[in-house]
Amino acid sequence: MLIIEDEKALAEELDIFLSNYNYICEVCYNGAEGSEKIAVNLYDFILIDLGLPDYDGLDLLKEAKKNNPEAICMILTARAEVYDRVRGLDLGADDYLPKPFSLLELQSRMQAITRRRFCLKQQIIEIGSFSINLTDRTICHGGEEINSITKKEFDLIAYLILHKNRTLTRSQLSEHIWGSVINDDYDSNYIDAHIKNIRKKLNVHAPPEWLETVRGLGYKIKISP
Repeated sequence: MLIIEDEKALAEELDIFLSNYNYICEVCYNGAEGSEKIAVNLYDFILIDLGLPDYDGLDLLKEAKKNNPEAICMILTARAEVYDRVRGLDLGADDYLPKPFSLLELQSRMQAITRRRFCLKQQIIEIGSFSINLTDRTICHGGEEINSITKKEFDLIAYLILHKNRTLTRSQLSEHIWGSVINDDYDSNYIDAHIKNIRKKLNVHAPPEWLETVRGLGYKIKISP
């Protein structure tokens, strides 16, 4: 996630709050730095302050939609004019929040947008004999929670669920979960070991046949419509 906000206190508050909800955050305090990062990195979420001192936030939004077409973009603004908000939505922003705003409302809106974007009608996903709660970050089988799943293992499962029926490469998984891309020479066991551990832990309860390996490419979670 990229946060572009010139109010340092607010930017740091957003970083701390969203990190507690397991987002990997990068923070920029001006539009120029934000523009550079948008041009070279891919993000799941981009939060853009419209009132940047060195950049028109709407121009930054245009760049974000051009260079990160799959990113969810949210506008943060103290501007009262309806035109600015409408213009932002017309340019492709997924939502906006007028300042001051509640951090809990921001997080709730982000979850709602994620559900709509990835066609999830609810936060509890039933896959085979497993029940996965994306909000509480729990996996249950037969009504009992599986406590052996680690934070990073759940992050992998949740991200694959959001992209259900789509193959994700090891690099894509690494960049989202760890905030870094695997070097081509790096041992592929970096991701494979986590998937192996997930399967081992779930297989104690039932075979996770929905967690598939796509040979030569990566992994996907198969969910029937």
